[in-house]
Amino acid sequence: MEDAIEQVPKPVITNPSEWEESYRSLLYVFSGLLVTWMVLVLVWTLNTWTRRRWQTSNLQWMLTAVPLLKSLVLGLSFSFWYSCLNLSTCSFWVAFGVFVSRIFFETACFVSFLLIAHGYCTMHEQLSVSERRSIAGLASLLYLTLTGYKAAVSQFSVLVVLIYGLLLYVIMVHIARNLSVLREQLQQIQDGGVHILHTAIYTKYTMFKKFQRAMLMMVVAEILMHSRADGMANEYWMRLLVRELTEIVIFAYVGWTFRSRELTPFFTVIPNLHSTGQRILPPIYSVV
Repeated sequence: MEDAIEQVPKPVITNPSEWEESYRSLLYVFSGLLVTWMVLVLVWTLNTWTRRRWQTSNLQWMLTAVPLLKSLVLGLSFSFWYSCLNLSTCSFWVAFGVFVSRIFFETACFVSFLLIAHGYCTMHEQLSVSERRSIAGLASLLYLTLTGYKAAVSQFSVLVVLIYGLLLYVIMVHIARNLSVLREQLQQIQDGGVHILHTAIYTKYTMFKKFQRAMLMMVVAEILMHSRADGMANEYWMRLLVRELTEIVIFAYVGWTFRSRELTPFFTVIPNLHSTGQRILPPIYSVV
């Protein structure tokens, strides 16, 4: 997820017209991506509004920030390159806007992933104070690290890898924990003969399994995209397009998995208690 302005390779071109032609493809890439993300924002917002209007879950509305920020990044990137290539004016402030909005976008992405991994509005109606503090701390650390990295401070190149690794570790640990809880619930249902709850809990289980696959896909995609050194500028737009399309696929997959849907029976279940106060089944809250 590299910035489209900062990471463009610098070709050895002496003729200004050749320079313009080498980057002109970026205009078509950014315009197409901008339209795609704006359509995704519209579809997601309409679906969330119609499906969740009378319900209390805030997860889908919080996830809306991701495509909105992405659309802002692409819009500013398109404006920057359009002014550079067609108006011969490369605005510093537009470039700075891309710089800042990109950091906000990447931070919002991982905050969304952390919320989903912690089971917000799926396994728990509300996160605990310690969980909220943990997410806020990780988000702040990521924001500060990305600021230094995007500002081309060499020391932050190592830090950004470490913080990404830490975030992915936390996400995968919480996903595995929720899957373990759901497997336990399914086993208890089988043992207790409460088959009426099986569909609801199994749906939750498949949602987290799909989310786990999406995170693994993201890791593999990032490794593959960074395994090759950057080439000339006339190849950059192709790598940019592949990277952005991969990003769209991953986020669309996660969004489709946790989209707003019609309320399924028995998704909202109050846990039964033994006389000793121990739960038979952990609470299950609805996100659909």
